[in-house]
Amino acid sequence: MPNDPHTTAGLAQLRQFRQELYQLCPARRDAVLDLLDALCSSPHARSVVELSLNALFRHEYSSVYAAIANLCQASSPEQAVAERHAWDQRLARLIGRYLPAPQQRPFWLLGTDVVPVPRPYAPTLGDKTYVYQPNAVAGNKPVTIGHAYSLTSCLPEKAAADPPWVIPLVLRRVTSTEKATVVGAEQLRALVTDEQQPFHQDLCVHVADSAYSAVEFLGRVGTLSNLISVTRSPENRVCYRQFVADSATTPAGHPRWYGDRFALKDSATWGAPDETAPTQILTRHGHQYTVELQGWRNLLMRGKRGLPMHQHPFTLIRAVIRDQRGQPVFKRALWLVVLGEQRDVLSLVDAWAAYRQRYDLEHFFRFGKQRLLLAAYQTPVVEHEENWLYLVQLAAVQLWLARDLVEAQLYPWERYLPPRARRPPARCSGAGPALFGTPCVGHRPRRPNGGVKRLAGPLGRDWYGGRAKKWSKRPPGPAAKRPSYANHWSRCISYCFQPSARRSGVTRLSKVQYLQAKPVSHPHEPHFSFMNQTLEDTERIVLAVFGLQS
Repeated sequence: MPNDPHTTAGLAQLRQFRQELYQLCPARRDAVLDLLDALCSSPHARSVVELSLNALFRHEYSSVYAAIANLCQASSPEQAVAERHAWDQRLARLIGRYLPAPQQRPFWLLGTDVVPVPRPYAPTLGDKTYVYQPNAVAGNKPVTIGHAYSLTSCLPEKAAADPPWVIPLVLRRVTSTEKATVVGAEQLRALVTDEQQPFHQDLCVHVADSAYSAVEFLGRVGTLSNLISVTRSPENRVCYRQFVADSATTPAGHPRWYGDRFALKDSATWGAPDETAPTQILTRHGHQYTVELQGWRNLLMRGKRGLPMHQHPFTLIRAVIRDQRGQPVFKRALWLVVLGEQRDVLSLVDAWAAYRQRYDLEHFFRFGKQRLLLAAYQTPVVEHEENWLYLVQLAAVQLWLARDLVEAQLYPWERYLPPRARRPPARCSGAGPALFGTPCVGHRPRRPNGGVKRLAGPLGRDWYGGRAKKWSKRPPGPAAKRPSYANHWSRCISYCFQPSARRSGVTRLSKVQYLQAKPVSHPHEPHFSFMNQTLEDTERIVLAVFGLQS
């Protein structure tokens, strides 16, 4: 590894993160860390149990499920929700200590979205509900049965050619009695108001899709003084201008809050924008477009009981992207709602650029499902499923910390990409403890005292006339000798599977052929029995069965 100060600092940071995570785990620490390393270095695994085949996982496959079950385990059913929220807070504080401070922009960028985990074939799994699932067949509803998880992440600064890295901070399951927008608002408030987070007193910008432009979300986060929320607004929304009362007359009754209508579908109600700001963008394919930004300030939306929105004015932005011929690239314009006490600090260009980075969350969900087995864990226990998604979250953080410590493994068609574009998240999954070490203690395969001890044989057991039997729990002493025919059988099989025999065209035998010793060319012949046979007779029979010559 090169003696680069940046690389050395990154390596020390990664080692410190793993050590703190090791101390944070309540039980099965070695198995949890090994499972995390196996998940980060197995991008082509198809199931969770397949991670036990990775060389970095130094336990039996049953330890995979033990590590997941003991990652976050409630002491009692009454304290399950409170203890899981406390675990979320400890995990967010651990990850928050390694967040990079923004250098080019004067704010921290956060994002929230919901990822569905389909579970249509889990009849005993509890608290299932309808979740979104895209459907390629036209006319079918894009829904399925499963769970939904709300994720609030930090979106670090990046250049134009950088991969879409996302640092997940808080992950929480949305129950069947909750709304995703309400859960996202609770997650965001808990993060911004946490004094141990690095952005506690700094300006934060939060981006989300159109579902989070509802009153249930904006009304709960609009009171945060250091937060600016940038959400997409649907086209059918109707906003209102602030009512300006006539100074000559004083109306009686309830004060009026809302003025003239501002319908996003009706351009006649817009009026002249308060601010315009054109900008240029260059796509990854080299196409240059012009973005026309228009802004209307101090608009209002209707509130609801307990969430009065007349106290939270916002800025409405309309973005239209045009090509070099002046034609719109997209059929519809993009509407953004910028809400917060410090919303005027954010320019139109900064708000639109911040919302563009929200799409990195979609890349992360795709990467998590394809490479990190985010939706592949099949379990009937809801708590175990939540624990598995915690491991996926930690794996994403570990891959991000190791992004500059690994060499890019390029395909032949990727040799001409820019250097920073050669390290997408799927290619940084080659880092392991061989590079940055592990806090786990040395592992030794365990055998219970007095357990079953298997003697050497064709399949690790002793064979009796076609049926496998085990010795008793007490290991055989000097007087307990193995039958002679078992030795004959082992020697014959070893002889038939020598390299010379394999070169003669002998194929690997199945278990049925082992047990029954059935001839390959004559399947209807009686089974051969090796009982009461001498060594020479046994070898002759086996060689005749497999078509070999002595």
